[in-house]
Amino acid sequence: NGRCLRADGGGEGGGPRRKHLPLSSERNEVDPTTGAVRRTRMNRQASIATSEVLDTLPSYQADLLAQKFIEIYKDPVAMVTYLSSPEFAQDILKLAGKAKTIFEAEQRCLFLESPIYVFGDTHGNLEDLHFFSDNIWKLGINLSAGRFLFLGDYVDRGMSSLEVVTYLMALKILYPTKIYMLRGNHETRDVNGWEEHYEERSFIRQCKDRFGEDMGELVWEELNQVFDRLPLSAVIDRDIFCIHGGIPRPIPDSPPNANRIEMLQRISPVSGINPPYEHEDEPYRQMASECIWSDPAGEDQEESGELGADGFGESPRGGGTVCFGNKALDDFLAQHQLSYVIRAHEAHAYGVSLSKRARCFTVFSTSKDHNQGSKAICGYVTTRALPS
Repeated sequence: NGRCLRADGGGEGGGPRRKHLPLSSERNEVDPTTGAVRRTRMNRQASIATSEVLDTLPSYQADLLAQKFIEIYKDPVAMVTYLSSPEFAQDILKLAGKAKTIFEAEQRCLFLESPIYVFGDTHGNLEDLHFFSDNIWKLGINLSAGRFLFLGDYVDRGMSSLEVVTYLMALKILYPTKIYMLRGNHETRDVNGWEEHYEERSFIRQCKDRFGEDMGELVWEELNQVFDRLPLSAVIDRDIFCIHGGIPRPIPDSPPNANRIEMLQRISPVSGINPPYEHEDEPYRQMASECIWSDPAGEDQEESGELGADGFGESPRGGGTVCFGNKALDDFLAQHQLSYVIRAHEAHAYGVSLSKRARCFTVFSTSKDHNQGSKAICGYVTTRALPS
């Protein structure tokens, strides 16, 4: 079996659209037992093959509130009054309650199958998210081939943090087996509540500016309770490890070659991380923190001998964060019989970059708010298995 990893970037643009003549089609269905013929009308511009495929798609339970959010974000400008209203705040609280149940029931490391579109940081950039929806799942998530995996950092920096995170949550509620959301370092209170640093671009400030001090803090806390329940990692086709930051170190004093993915599964399904809840075990809290914070080591760190014997070292980010070098990545991939890591967490003007002998993909899915220049693009990675 082979593996295809395709990295793409997107941006604004367009051209003339072809016009299609509307067709009104019918088909004849024959009952195999009686021979009776029944004529049925297919949807406009549909074919027999399309109709049959649609019949085989999994059915999803309708959720009127989640559907309301999807419709709103098709044209948010027309809904600007609602988006700053107490009604919107109350709807977010209800939506968060539904999302918490779904995320808490998921494993901390998901096991998914190709084809999958993988997206990095979106950081409150509704414009680029609209670009993806207009070009990748134009017909709707449920009618698009494959699944969709987001690697975290939905809030802060961009000014549409509330719209981005609630749009993705609404999709998750409607199509829980089509879209998956991992946790990033900005899905912690220590970061998205850091108003002094991010000022008006901080998530907590956006909530308070939108709904007032008391209701804004309530919305911020309720959405953080959703973030507390987000999975930390995913494995695609038992071959590609996906995470927001990077590979974590083993739990201290664990046996040699202890399976770190199994360790991840033992992390509490409700974890504050930074700051933690009282019930969180410190070794597992540290492991979760490394999942959302760590980076690949730079070439200068590899060459200077700054990394330890295990291939890990102190990250230039500071604050106790770690970075992983070639040896750490070699050991992790070999131990778990994996080939690649796809992660997010670092801005790149071209949307996608490669490191660690082309075994580590970094994907970044917002083109704004990260000093990458006016020509920066938003990227994604597509995974699919090649025929044997």
